[in-house]
Amino acid sequence: MTAANPVKITVTGAAGNIAYSLLWRIANGDVYGKDQPVELALLEIESALDGAKGVAMELLDSAFPLVRKITVTADPKEAFDGTKAAFLVGAMPRTKGMERADLLNANAKIFTEQGRAINDYAARDVRVLVVGNPANTNALIAANNAPDLNPSQFNGMMRLDHNRALAQLAGKTGHNTDEFTRFVVWGNHSASQFPDVAFAEVDGRPVADLIDDRWYAEDFIPTVANRGAEIIEVRGKSSAASAASAAVDHMHDWIHGSDGQWRTAAIPSDGSYGIDEGLIAGLPTIAKDGTWEIVHGLELTEAQKERIEASVQELRDERAAVADLLK
Repeated sequence: MTAANPVKITVTGAAGNIAYSLLWRIANGDVYGKDQPVELALLEIESALDGAKGVAMELLDSAFPLVRKITVTADPKEAFDGTKAAFLVGAMPRTKGMERADLLNANAKIFTEQGRAINDYAARDVRVLVVGNPANTNALIAANNAPDLNPSQFNGMMRLDHNRALAQLAGKTGHNTDEFTRFVVWGNHSASQFPDVAFAEVDGRPVADLIDDRWYAEDFIPTVANRGAEIIEVRGKSSAASAASAAVDHMHDWIHGSDGQWRTAAIPSDGSYGIDEGLIAGLPTIAKDGTWEIVHGLELTEAQKERIEASVQELRDERAAVADLLK
């Protein structure tokens, strides 16, 4: 028997490839649970509304018992009004010849507007996960334009990097992905990120003992950091289903907890590990009681600090590029 009152979940970029996978997982109860009815709000730009309407038609035709209502709109107020969870997927993609600063500024306008709409209309306990890239800084922009909410309610998605790394470790060691513990990807969701096995364990053994240093530095870290580009090269399209799956993983853990296990989440830094307070960066976290808690007290080597600093500097540069939009 399902709960009586549905929760509203908003997905932006609803006509896109990521949303096409994400919405079915949400409708199936993979985020809030199999006994929680949902209302879905699909936000798109005017020119893509017909595509979003087609997605809504397919969702209806899937006859999910948990779905109580589907709204398709180009109006942020309507999309975010009363929403409890928002997946900000829609973003302008980087095109040929576009500099990173151009991409930042183009997307800054989108996430400024959405941050303001979330601030004004969403439920006060809303959880916002930014999937559209550059996810960390887009989350920072949205959070800064929602002054009535806690910045911790805005996350950037780095669970995809986390999942990619676990898959590589599983393939190398012969263990299952769910057997690894104490793993983290530090920094930015970009090629500068640092997938770190220094604390990771599997079957009670340090993962570092099961892999060689050369593979770790020359294969593992570059493969995880550049996996998105590799998929575009091979598939001809960017990651979609894996990104949607990671978004579900992140939001599910945020709501239900991670059972004491580390997860990589891009959340506002508290100043730990040399990461500027307020920057939204990938950190070792545990989800508990509806919030992400940073794992404190880890001792870092100089090599770890250097890699983290390189990624954090990129986040600082991105913040500086959109400084006029941050309050």
